[in-house]
Amino acid sequence: MTTNAPQEEHVAEEPDFKPLTAQEAAEWRQRHPPVSVVRVVKWQLVVGVVLTVLVGLVTQRAGWMWSVAYGAAAVVIPAAFFARGLRLHLGAGQENLAMVRFFGLEIAKLVLTVVLLLLAPLVVPGLNWLALVLGLVVVMKTYWLALWLLTRSAKIL
Repeated sequence: MTTNAPQEEHVAEEPDFKPLTAQEAAEWRQRHPPVSVVRVVKWQLVVGVVLTVLVGLVTQRAGWMWSVAYGAAAVVIPAAFFARGLRLHLGAGQENLAMVRFFGLEIAKLVLTVVLLLLAPLVVPGLNWLALVLGLVVVMKTYWLALWLLTRSAKIL
């Protein structure tokens, strides 16, 4: 039994991935410079200080101001620890160790954040949990703004 259906042509498809030449890779790196984790942490610190001052001026309550500052510090201190750990250089052929270090630092960052939050009632006079959470969340989410600003300024230059 024969069919009148057209035979499918098997055309060699081009792969989606095309390796870059050395020159193309250099141009791409120039257009997309790496963003320093340390610079992101610095932006978080700046936002934490500004938020603390604003809350202090608006509420006129020292407890609220210290709570916001402590919430910001509960993000910035572990993030700085994480960034410092990432800056340590490894030798060639230690890619697996790099991944273990990354995840180990991430776990240490989370544990340090939790410990700082557990210590908050002992450290912050007149603790206000809502203000602490405000500082924590705003500073934690600052990395999106910092990444956007840093990548944008790199493209402008």
